Amino acid sequence: NFMSSTPTLFNSGTLRSQLSSCYLTTVPDDLDGIYESIKENALLSKFAGGLGNDWTRVRALGSHIKGTNGESQGVVPFLKVVNDTAVAVNQGGKRKGAVCTYLETWHLDIEEFLELRKNTGDDRRRTHDMNTANWIPDLFMRRVMEQGEWTLFSPSDVPDLHDKFGTEFEQAYTAYEELARHGKIQPCKTVAAVDLWRKMLSMLFETGHPWITFKDACNLRSPQQHAGVVHSSNLCTEITLNTSDSETAVCNLGSVNLLQHLKEGPAGKEVDHDKLQRTVQTAMRMLDNVIDINYYAVKKARDSNLRHRPVGLGIMGFQDALYEMGLPYGSEEAVAFADRSMEAVCYHAYWASSDLAAERGRYSSYQGSLWDQGILPLDTLGLLEQARGGYVDVDRSSTLDWDALRGKIARDGMRNSNCVAIAPTATISNIIGVDASIEPCFGNLSVKSNLSGEFTIVNHYLVRDLKRQGLWDDVMVMDLKHFDGSLRPIDRIPADIKALYATAFEIEPRWLVEAAARRQKWIDQAQSLNIYMAGASGKKLDDTYKLAWQRGLKTTYYLRTTSATHAEKSTVQSGKLNAVSAMSGRTDAAHASGAEHAVQDAPASDIKFCAIDDPGCEACQ
Repeated sequence: NFMSSTPTLFNSGTLRSQLSSCYLTTVPDDLDGIYESIKENALLSKFAGGLGNDWTRVRALGSHIKGTNGESQGVVPFLKVVNDTAVAVNQGGKRKGAVCTYLETWHLDIEEFLELRKNTGDDRRRTHDMNTANWIPDLFMRRVMEQGEWTLFSPSDVPDLHDKFGTEFEQAYTAYEELARHGKIQPCKTVAAVDLWRKMLSMLFETGHPWITFKDACNLRSPQQHAGVVHSSNLCTEITLNTSDSETAVCNLGSVNLLQHLKEGPAGKEVDHDKLQRTVQTAMRMLDNVIDINYYAVKKARDSNLRHRPVGLGIMGFQDALYEMGLPYGSEEAVAFADRSMEAVCYHAYWASSDLAAERGRYSSYQGSLWDQGILPLDTLGLLEQARGGYVDVDRSSTLDWDALRGKIARDGMRNSNCVAIAPTATISNIIGVDASIEPCFGNLSVKSNLSGEFTIVNHYLVRDLKRQGLWDDVMVMDLKHFDGSLRPIDRIPADIKALYATAFEIEPRWLVEAAARRQKWIDQAQSLNIYMAGASGKKLDDTYKLAWQRGLKTTYYLRTTSATHAEKSTVQSGKLNAVSAMSGRTDAAHASGAEHAVQDAPASDIKFCAIDDPGCEACQ
């Protein structure tokens, strides 16, 4: 029904029980602070923590250094040190360290930051082992939508921008732009917002980085606005907690198996609210216990975690639940299920935290929080829309009694500043035997490798339904092998089964975004949202990520694309194949290369995948 995250599983009962998944830090703009932050990374990584670093405050290339009367080399050389430190200090000897660095879009070094993962160029200014992410303010997205200009600054010249968001950020930023126009701020640079946006998407496609995350959505919808600023997300982009020079944010994770919380209803399978409530109550109590028994390698992390007590309850097996309910992932019905299932998880999680507050006491910084003001995560969509002046288009319907929850929180308070975050669950979903997190099925036929060898995995739901139709035979098995588990080319499979068992790259990316938007309206943190895209082009990338912003998403994770070409296939027994569609092998990728600003296809191997043997994100599962 529930599983704790990987660090909780493999560090429990050890000499140093570091049970937390995620750590978030912000790096100051001085030499002592920079190297203290790198040391902190090493200590946290030593005990298997996944790291998210905000580097926006570090001054840009060419900025004046008062102490030496010289010029700064910018943020990139320090990121090279961070990269090498992550490799040198492995996670408890189990895997190499994993870190993601964030930079705001107005930073003068942003263009070089975008190229950190390229395989060409000066290797001294490349970070091949480190993840990167864009921390994008809403003002930039509005400038992109309106074809406006964008000004890049060194943070040493505009120090207050780092801690501002929403309308306050916009007012300060436009004032600095006016000063720059009159030559009162140097160095600075003005670019077309659309050109910078295109470069972001091009680098995302070419290298898989930097990821796209949205600063204002994270801050304006944060329950803890009164206590600080969210300066970055974490390694897997689902944690959105405040950081400062005195506080390192920490989050403990665990996930509910959605498949185990369905029951028969009048119209088929539906969410079992009674069982879900019991599971979530137990899970929230366990996650709260982890905060107190955890080992903290850094004092700033301990102080922060005990003061705010954030946890991240997520889900897994979303695709399995859709199979059981007979709902294709790419459908309005699946989007509605994403909405209602996440509403239930969040409702019970917030209620359980309030119950714990009545039993154990409120978290220390509760007073003044949005919880204290009676503002729930759903209500914050209005705050986001107000600050943006529109550009928020999300269904806001609900089915549960949120007024009752609002009244309970007013009476008892909250035990945890943050309660819900959807992690990737690559490892723990393997343990339980369901599809990871909110991911669509990657393939109906796959091979998994471990120390015991390689194992062929067939989608057992598909086998069940094909047997019911009398279609499961030797020829079907060979066809599945030949077409890598795809049902689309096989004519004798009914259309409804093809739709239900569409694989990740056969689902239009907009369905992933729409389902995520319905979940995000309930969640007080964020979700690890991978975007799958077949036949990717500049326009398709542009449409998808703009839609994510307009739907109020806080973050996105990896962009996964198909390769432009495939190896020719053969079957074991020649001639034994079902009839197939004539155009079944064609993708839109061939038409993507002609557009002037299109992003070019690249082999899928260039993009990192989230898997049990991927050292980059397993710490956050």
